[in-house]
Amino acid sequence: MAFELPDLPYAYDALGPYMSAETLEFHHDKHHMAYVSKGNELAEAAGMADKSLDEIMKASFGSNAPLFNNAGQHFNHIHFWKWMKPNGGGTSLPGALQSAIDSDLGGYDKMRADFIAAGVGQFGSGWAWIAVKDGKLEIMKTPNGENPVVHGATPILGCDVWEHSYYIDYRNARPKYLEAFIDSMVNWDYVAELFEATR
Repeated sequence: MAFELPDLPYAYDALGPYMSAETLEFHHDKHHMAYVSKGNELAEAAGMADKSLDEIMKASFGSNAPLFNNAGQHFNHIHFWKWMKPNGGGTSLPGALQSAIDSDLGGYDKMRADFIAAGVGQFGSGWAWIAVKDGKLEIMKTPNGENPVVHGATPILGCDVWEHSYYIDYRNARPKYLEAFIDSMVNWDYVAELFEATR
């Protein structure tokens, strides 16, 4: 099952002023495309070209770092584009998701602060996450292309904190990028859809 680059679900300039068209063009057309191309090449070499993306991630984690990194980043980015939308963010979340955030993560404000702290505190490249593990929401962070799937959890929201995700727009101000992401870009409907699928 070959990796394929998905189309962006919005125009390059649709997330402005929080994420520029230049960032999206570089990030989607160059970086994500590179994970797709290299991932296909490495999956073929490992005899896994017919496996699903989840199977490839799980099989290569800890045993084939180059393949895992490209497969993991492909998975992460497929969702990353959908985790954002024009006029996103806001504190009014779909009901069941809001209830889970209240009970598991201490409410919206605490979740927001902890999610931003996870992204700021990820040394070097990586991701900040809200994931479902053992039926409860957790805030997680992972290095490089790693994601909650390989730790027995299901990600429902992730923010890419690799520099290519924000440097054009925010330079080294990663906290400002994370604030803009959660306040103005998150597609809470997609987060809720993924959350519902775990119940």
